Amino acid sequence: MAPTVQEFYRGKTIFLTGGTGFVGKALIEKLLRSCPEVGTIYLLMRQKRGMNCEERLKDLCSKQVFCLLREKNPDSFKKLKIINGDITEDGLGISEDDKKLLQKECQVIFHSAACVRFDQKLKDAVNMNTTGTWRMLSLAETMENLEVFVHLSTAYCRCDLDVLDEKVYRAVHQPRKIMDIVQWMDDDTLAYLEPKLISSEPNTYSYTKAITEDLVAEYAGKFPVAIARPSIVTAAWKEPIPGWVDNLNGPTGLIIGSGKGVIRTMHCEPSYRADAISVDVVANACILIAYVTAQDKPKETQLYNLTLSGAIAMTWEEIIRLGEKYVNEYPYSVALWYPGGSIKSYKIMHQLDMFFSHIVPAYLVDALLFLLGKKTFMINLQKRISHGLSIIQYYTTKEWHFRNNNYKSLRSRISAAEDEVFFTDQTQIVPEEYLKNYVLGTREFVCKEDPGNLPRARKLHKIRYFADRFIKLIFFTLLLWTLYSNIHVFTSSVELLDSTLKSLPPIQAKADEIGDVGL
Repeated sequence: MAPTVQEFYRGKTIFLTGGTGFVGKALIEKLLRSCPEVGTIYLLMRQKRGMNCEERLKDLCSKQVFCLLREKNPDSFKKLKIINGDITEDGLGISEDDKKLLQKECQVIFHSAACVRFDQKLKDAVNMNTTGTWRMLSLAETMENLEVFVHLSTAYCRCDLDVLDEKVYRAVHQPRKIMDIVQWMDDDTLAYLEPKLISSEPNTYSYTKAITEDLVAEYAGKFPVAIARPSIVTAAWKEPIPGWVDNLNGPTGLIIGSGKGVIRTMHCEPSYRADAISVDVVANACILIAYVTAQDKPKETQLYNLTLSGAIAMTWEEIIRLGEKYVNEYPYSVALWYPGGSIKSYKIMHQLDMFFSHIVPAYLVDALLFLLGKKTFMINLQKRISHGLSIIQYYTTKEWHFRNNNYKSLRSRISAAEDEVFFTDQTQIVPEEYLKNYVLGTREFVCKEDPGNLPRARKLHKIRYFADRFIKLIFFTLLLWTLYSNIHVFTSSVELLDSTLKSLPPIQAKADEIGDVGL
């Protein structure tokens, strides 16, 4: 009899990177709460923003994602131990003692650390995403009791393919050669070559994830290896709090930006299906992937596309319509303007709308602030928004197809009781309920708005609504008046010209007169 998931993790020593990230937090929380007999979880952590690692761990444990743990099992935090280090440094920057500790004790590795900025320079993206993974793999190779290595990639790692299968694809360039190039090549030359090097992918994030998968696959056979490829990772569906999210990445930024009246146009093909996966489902899948891979001990790399494919079919238009509904029902207290705008299928229409609804108002607001002696900010804000939209819109103007049979098969490897704990069946998601919680989650967890201030927020929202309609009324009134005035002037000019022509002698008579004079 195979052990249950909880039995498998009993006493296990885990090494996890990216623990302070969105997925990392959800994974730590789920392991501690649903596998209460897990052994030690070592977290690779570095000093940041003037905080040492101990302070960062304390800050991590105070996050809202751990509210259930703090309430029901506060002692579980004692299982979290720090490994001082940095994924971007040689040897991970860890001490010799910590290295020996991991080599002796570690049994499961979850490698989720990555730079998720799509506009990162190639050198930095390779050092973090590819070379950092190689450093982890090199350490894993020396571990005495390692049972499984789980690497988190992305379902958007091969954007040139029409359909992404659950298999390893040979990278366009050999990862070790790219790692070598970025080490010795000067920055100017590398910047010149970057567009050509990453031409198969839309950005350095996707490119480095693609070549990193090839690197990870090299180690298959040395120890069990699995790669998890989530699509767009969004707010929690069920746990620990419905709607929990802690960043502005992807759809979260769009929800907040449109809800605050800052984003009013977007280039998107409304009929295309969207693919996203909630962060708690990703955490559950990673736990099950490690469990299954450790049991099977495969000699080949196992691939899992953690995607919505085949579960729920929703278009961007449907999602945006629901989003608009709930940002108006649960508005933000602090907003620039009343939500509005629309999605555009044609890029030229989007650019025109952006000029009139984003750029022109930004200059007007900053001009007013300048005259009042206040600090300007709208132009810079709109530049950042424009840059962010240009990145996101690559993914909203193309239809994506993923095969995820391996991922869906995870349910068949666990009991019905465990499936209730480590849920992966996304067909049970109710989109309306999920998006409502998502909007509420952005208010509470990202914008830090007290749910109790919702009545006040609705009053302010109503004021913004009437202000929006009043301004539009004035604008259209002026527009109609201008058109009327121009038409009136044009009509008067035509009438004057007509009367002038009528007062002149007949053209033929004049011509005859001119002819007589000529003779």
